[in-house]
Amino acid sequence: MSYIVDSLRQIIGLDAVKPGPDDRRPEVVEIMTEKRKEKLTKDGLRAVEAGRAQAADRHKWRNRRWVTLIIANLLFVVSYYFDVQLLEGALTASRLVGFHMADLNSALQVILAYKHVVLNLVIGTVTVFIMWLLLGGRTFCSWACPYHLLAEGAEKIHLWLAKRNLAVDLRFHRMGRVFFYLLFVVLTVVTGYTLFETISPTGILSRALIYGPGLALLWVLALLLFEVFVSRRAWCRYVCPIGITYGLVGVLSPVRVQYSVKDCHHEGDCRAICMVPHVLDVTIRGRARTVLTDIGADCTRCGLCVDICPTDSLNFTVKGLDKVL
Repeated sequence: MSYIVDSLRQIIGLDAVKPGPDDRRPEVVEIMTEKRKEKLTKDGLRAVEAGRAQAADRHKWRNRRWVTLIIANLLFVVSYYFDVQLLEGALTASRLVGFHMADLNSALQVILAYKHVVLNLVIGTVTVFIMWLLLGGRTFCSWACPYHLLAEGAEKIHLWLAKRNLAVDLRFHRMGRVFFYLLFVVLTVVTGYTLFETISPTGILSRALIYGPGLALLWVLALLLFEVFVSRRAWCRYVCPIGITYGLVGVLSPVRVQYSVKDCHHEGDCRAICMVPHVLDVTIRGRARTVLTDIGADCTRCGLCVDICPTDSLNFTVKGLDKVL
């Protein structure tokens, strides 16, 4: 129950509740006591981080994710250009070997706009819901969304510029994403149009890859420039309602990132690299209640924190199968 509550708080933009002195399990208290006795020096920490940086699997999950994302989106292109009925349509709505699939956020817009539900939409929505329920919910954001890949590149440019004081990182309240979510719901109901789809970089890029570029790409470029010079990962962190939809699915998903406080040095490398660093607040010294903690459902399961962790304190797990795998 605690995982569900914490996940919902993250999704709607609330900060995690800091544990009190009596909220930590005895074994966690014991671990933290031992850590205070044997503090790691800065040189020792640098040595550990350097070792991780040179590891052969340093970018294992990032590389797997990039390959998966590129192949998934190229399947649409191949199906269209070679007229093979493999994966037709776009990310918003498609058919996999003739079987209907509908993006959950797009399906919700269609239902709200037209106040009518057809069987194919139900089939497609249920199929995609089950798929992303099993795969992790917001896994869609980092493993399928083409804008996420471009935003990762923009983020690297932003960080390079920020070190040279050529870019700023304005931060907004994460609850703004809930505001935009509700705003698009109201506008869709009132106007009868799926308004979010007209500005969604996910849909714009997916359609542009398949059917060719259009003027809408200028909007995507504007978003990327804003993220490069003004606010790091602004669209995904503070605006995009897709993250909320799939985050809610992820609350019940068995695929999670799990944190172990035992060997963690609390150096913060994971939070620094994370697109949604609030989900990793538990890695801050004194925040863990239990030895093992599942990272909340607002996590995109991108694996960057797993790749960078120098002590293997963050790993993927599948609830119910974690002892078998």
